[in-house]
Amino acid sequence: MQFVFDNERPIYKQLVDQFKIQMLTGMYSPDDKLPSVREIALKTGVNPNTVQRAFSELEQVGLVYTKRTSGRYITEDQNKLKNMRDEMASEWAKEFVGKMKQLSYDEKEVCEFIQKLGKEK
Repeated sequence: MQFVFDNERPIYKQLVDQFKIQMLTGMYSPDDKLPSVREIALKTGVNPNTVQRAFSELEQVGLVYTKRTSGRYITEDQNKLKNMRDEMASEWAKEFVGKMKQLSYDEKEVCEFIQKLGKEK
């Protein structure tokens, strides 16, 4: 579990995004148990309260649920996971398009640029 934090955003939000990415890339599967708050705090060097806040946010949006005495688990709701994936992709795409517009690309040029990149792989 590798976390790299920047000073641009609150750490708990960065943790939330990292857990979302780990869910989407298969590091965590539906119904997998998450490590404890203490365990993550030790591995990342983050205050346990910050980890708790990240977990609470994940729970509020329904991506994580708590089993009373055994910890937190990833949701089994595939629709929630797909929606999360679409939301993250949309955020990243908007950020990318915004930056391209700062470089004076119009919509057509942005699309052409993306198509060109897709063909290079």
